[in-house]
Amino acid sequence: MTRIRCEHTKVYRWLEETKARINVLRGGTRSSKSYSVAQHLIFNKLETGDNRVIIVARKTLPALRKTAMKLIVDLLEEYHIPVKLNLTNLELRFKNNLMYFMSLDDPAKIASIDYNDCWLEEAVDFTYEDFRQLNLRASRKGDNNQLFLSFNPVSSLHWIKTELVDKRKSGLAENVSTYKDNLRNLNPEIISEIENLITQDENFYRIYTLGEWGTLTEGIYSFPVVDMPREFQDVTFGIDFGFNNPSTVMRVYWIDGRAIWQEVFYRSNLTNTELISAVKESVTPEELSCSWYADTAEPARIEEFYKAGFNIYPADKSVKDGIDFCKTCVIGITKDSTNAIKERQSYSYKKDKDGNVIDEPVKFADHLMDAGRYGTYRQGQEAMPNIIILGEN
Repeated sequence: MTRIRCEHTKVYRWLEETKARINVLRGGTRSSKSYSVAQHLIFNKLETGDNRVIIVARKTLPALRKTAMKLIVDLLEEYHIPVKLNLTNLELRFKNNLMYFMSLDDPAKIASIDYNDCWLEEAVDFTYEDFRQLNLRASRKGDNNQLFLSFNPVSSLHWIKTELVDKRKSGLAENVSTYKDNLRNLNPEIISEIENLITQDENFYRIYTLGEWGTLTEGIYSFPVVDMPREFQDVTFGIDFGFNNPSTVMRVYWIDGRAIWQEVFYRSNLTNTELISAVKESVTPEELSCSWYADTAEPARIEEFYKAGFNIYPADKSVKDGIDFCKTCVIGITKDSTNAIKERQSYSYKKDKDGNVIDEPVKFADHLMDAGRYGTYRQGQEAMPNIIILGEN
């Protein structure tokens, strides 16, 4: 088969060259780690392999579907590579090679299959025991069986560093990447946001700009991950507008004055017309009459949503008061809220040059956190309307 011509970065070229069994891909945001691993698995494992079994894994199924699985399926479509995709079994076939998408929310899944290669996307979410079992199962007959661990290095105390990198076990290779390895694919606004982290938070700057190991800090929100509520009295929505950064929507379930957040929407590069259409497809028709609270920075966009049938209002954007209010009433975030859970984990307060905490959040990767606050905090608004939800997604 003729090789598809496509954009490759330094990370991809490193992947083509490494022969190590365990490959650690540590890097900052937008460094092409995940994209490059997906390309590598497609071109150098799935397309050219012989009777090969490849695992693509994330800790939970919702996260898997929204990230690594979607990325690979989209790339296969873009490259016009004909595969047989079985969404029921979460697998795809190319000739005699199999790629299986697997979550580890059920540890027993690890013991059910042998394979050649395994990609752990957001590897910091896995436990050391998860990794140990996955490594043991990468024992299928074949040449150069490999594991790939891609992640942002959020904590220098993580087992990837202490048990793998620091001990330099045989058969391990490490690649460190930053946004500079992917500059040709980033617009100036994104580059500026990444570089300006140095003025926001030193720890974030180390992790997301430089790709260096950071220090795990206490986050702003500590509410747990929960199941979606079966019963609730009301629903409101928060929406944060973006373009290069994602536009986001958070659904807020209200239960006896308490709130549970659910991620509804997270997509970049949409015009307002496209955004309105996509959001409508993500909610039920009845939910358009719920109260929606939107980012006030772009009133023209709010007006367009209103004309499109949304019961939408400008949000109260008081950051400190809004966060304090959310801390008192938000009791959980649903398990399927992949991007929101990731944002919540890193959502933290700024520190000054002396390491003192400032009562202001770091303004980075917080789009769903903003949307959740908009939909939850309504100081000065009228009492919450009695909304009746007729259906669910």
